[in-house]
Amino acid sequence: MPAPSPSPKALFFGMLQVALSAFGGGLSAWSQRIVVEQRRWMSNEAFLTGLTVARLFPGPNQINMAVYIGALFKGFIGAMAAIAGMLLVPFSILMLLGLVYFRSHALPAVDHVLTGVVAAAAGMALSMGFKILHEYWRDPLAILIAILTFLALQVANFKLIPVVLVGGPMAMALYWPKPCKSQAENR
Repeated sequence: MPAPSPSPKALFFGMLQVALSAFGGGLSAWSQRIVVEQRRWMSNEAFLTGLTVARLFPGPNQINMAVYIGALFKGFIGAMAAIAGMLLVPFSILMLLGLVYFRSHALPAVDHVLTGVVAAAAGMALSMGFKILHEYWRDPLAILIAILTFLALQVANFKLIPVVLVGGPMAMALYWPKPCKSQAENR
């Protein structure tokens, strides 16, 4: 059962929790875990719809997702609260870590720690991929689109932007809601 609509304050702290949980990457996986599983603000299907929309627009996916979630529940104020939660504290921490890094980046231990963080981020991205796979497993068209996109990027070595500009509209057209027969007959 979904939770009640979150307040702007709850949106701020929810997105802050996402941003701080995903230290080193994996924002989509943490976002899904926090928004869908923990706080129950939306269903997994609604979350995946938002994530798809967020990935189609220019800019960072999770900022777009924060805007989507915030606007969905509280309009402009919700979107601003969610963006603030995603950016204010993490940006401040990033600036402090940047200062520390530039003073200590020549140390081999720092390089080893960053290698571990990258590996963890890759694991979180894979985790999110497998989580959403079960949503689409019964949809052969979605699987076909995913496979064709993978082949275009990884095997044919097409650039990301042309794949998004061609594949995105094609996928949207294939999934565009079709009017029910009763709606079409009423026209």
